Amino acid sequence: MKQDPSPPDEARLHALVDGRLPAAGQQEVQAQLAADPEAARTAQAWQAQRDALRALHADVLQEPVPPALAQAARQIGLERHRVDRWQRWGGMAASVALAFVAGWLAHLQWGGSGGELLARGSRPLNDFGRQALVAHVVYSPEVRHPVEVPAAQQEHLVQWLSRRLGRTLRVPDLSAQGYELVGGRLLPGEQGARAQFMYQNARAERVTLYVGALAAGKGGSAASGETAFRFTQDGGTAGFYWVDQGFGYALAGRLDRAQLLPLAESVYRQL
Repeated sequence: MKQDPSPPDEARLHALVDGRLPAAGQQEVQAQLAADPEAARTAQAWQAQRDALRALHADVLQEPVPPALAQAARQIGLERHRVDRWQRWGGMAASVALAFVAGWLAHLQWGGSGGELLARGSRPLNDFGRQALVAHVVYSPEVRHPVEVPAAQQEHLVQWLSRRLGRTLRVPDLSAQGYELVGGRLLPGEQGARAQFMYQNARAERVTLYVGALAAGKGGSAASGETAFRFTQDGGTAGFYWVDQGFGYALAGRLDRAQLLPLAESVYRQL
């Protein structure tokens, strides 16, 4: 009697999603997924997450490598012992280099004049809006672990995150707009800890509220009483973000501006 394939481990699932498995390995994992619906949903969520992250900075992938980095690469190529080291490290070193270049280019893109993305405002606030989008893209597709603490433990969640962020937090109620709290998690930020609260509607559409303290920029605007909404959109993910008394708030989701604005206004009124 033929036995069902054993469930794939996470390492092989990641390799499948990243396209790193040989043809035989792909067939084997696909057979395992066919017998394991939960693992198949996880793989689909990871694929959606990967596609969303690539779409978020699709323009960056098409940009030419800056001359300074190209020259540095040529210099490295002339040094034989470093070439040998890269060959020994193989794919790991190449991945690290690619991540560095992509991150550096993304930093330039977000820090420069990017049209509507960073139309106006202080650098810390604009960076905060970008980080909220990235956090949404990373965690909103998750099936098994979308949050660290579920909504059933909301009191504990709020107390924990309030303590870590150094301010009493409130969780807005978006049930009137059709969204229920899924839960939340603690995230790192450039200027300290961040909190992310996740909501979901009946169509499994998710929005996330990203919260954290903001230090003043050179002009001091990030820590002022400024409360005007700013809008950012990239790769199908949009967000409204603002700062109030040195604390930043950003609501992000794969919604258009008209759909997201009433949710952001409700969050603002409740906070």
